[in-house]
Amino acid sequence: MDITITPALLSGRVAAPPSKSVGHRLIISAALSRRKSVISNISRSNDIEATINAMVALGAKIDVSGDKATVFGIETPSKEAEIDCCESGSTLRFIIPIAAALGVRTRFLGKGKLPTRPITPYLRELTKGGITFDYNGSMPFSISGQLKSGDYELEGDISSQFVTGLIFALTMTDGKSRIKMISPLQSKPYVDITIDCLKKFGADITELCDGWEVKGKRLVSSDQIIEGDYSQAAFFYVANALGSDIEIEGLDPLSVQGDRKIAEICRESVTGNGKDKIISPFSLDCSDIPDLVPILTVLASFADGKSELTNIRRLRIKESDRIAAISECLNSVGGRVKAYDDKLVIEGVKNLSGGTVDSYNDHRIAMSMAIAAIKCTDTLKITNAECVKKSYPDFFEVYNKLNGKAV
Repeated sequence: MDITITPALLSGRVAAPPSKSVGHRLIISAALSRRKSVISNISRSNDIEATINAMVALGAKIDVSGDKATVFGIETPSKEAEIDCCESGSTLRFIIPIAAALGVRTRFLGKGKLPTRPITPYLRELTKGGITFDYNGSMPFSISGQLKSGDYELEGDISSQFVTGLIFALTMTDGKSRIKMISPLQSKPYVDITIDCLKKFGADITELCDGWEVKGKRLVSSDQIIEGDYSQAAFFYVANALGSDIEIEGLDPLSVQGDRKIAEICRESVTGNGKDKIISPFSLDCSDIPDLVPILTVLASFADGKSELTNIRRLRIKESDRIAAISECLNSVGGRVKAYDDKLVIEGVKNLSGGTVDSYNDHRIAMSMAIAAIKCTDTLKITNAECVKKSYPDFFEVYNKLNGKAV
């Protein structure tokens, strides 16, 4: 599906979609707990569907009706499972150690770039804990054995998803375990979300100076509502910075989401009103907010000067090489973005020209360019725009309800 956007300012009211990060974690926590939990305000994105299907394959019962999931926790784990993670890195990296802790012999499948995304820390650490991998550098691959409690070490500069997955798993093992970080943890707010969700289900987790202590115990059921997503609301925050007038609802100002920083960035870098807004250049360390980088690159593209986004190397192993993808998209329509190994340098321009860009099958690239279209002088065509279904299935419907012109 290709989408062609005619430049137009957006206006109206929008409810922030449910947080995908929180959704993954609450569904998993409920599936690992005793008896029945109800998780409300679910978005049926492809990634969330992958996690729901994974937990069902491992032995949970999950009934989804509308925006509610009734989750009956795993009582007797499956003996064997085949799990298709589709393109969800969160699903893959969360479920590997969970399946290991449950003792389920599991075969993992995936598509897109997922088969080549690294799982190296698990190959080392889970093997120490009793897990055998049948792995040849890609998918499909299989694991067998049952994970034991103990001491584990993880790098912090590959993905916080490894920390989250291992924390989930260790809540199910007998005894006390420790996760030690052997390099500084990037994207720590995502681990904070994990712990916040797990504690709602009774988990016993203590943060240490260099990691976490996890005491194994069966989680208890809990009814929860998935909060609004700052990483998705970020597109509308930036649309407002470019002159739109959107009222964004459904966000928790006290959320532990790291991407809550988008509100502060826009507040501090944007002055003026309406079409007369001025965006001041900014320099940001993005180690804790990697998902914001594509849309922040769009924001910086219209700043009055030069901006820098640093500590972003990990974006090269996302759904696309996001450093290359967002710079190539913007530069092809008149932007001035220089891509380096670990940073982006953006020189602001008044407008973009319009034209055709590829989404690189990456939901955040497609949505970022849809916002960039606001400041184009001609139509902007985004190819393979259906990739937004990965996280925000009705993004373009919402876009048009806000007086956007996307067809």
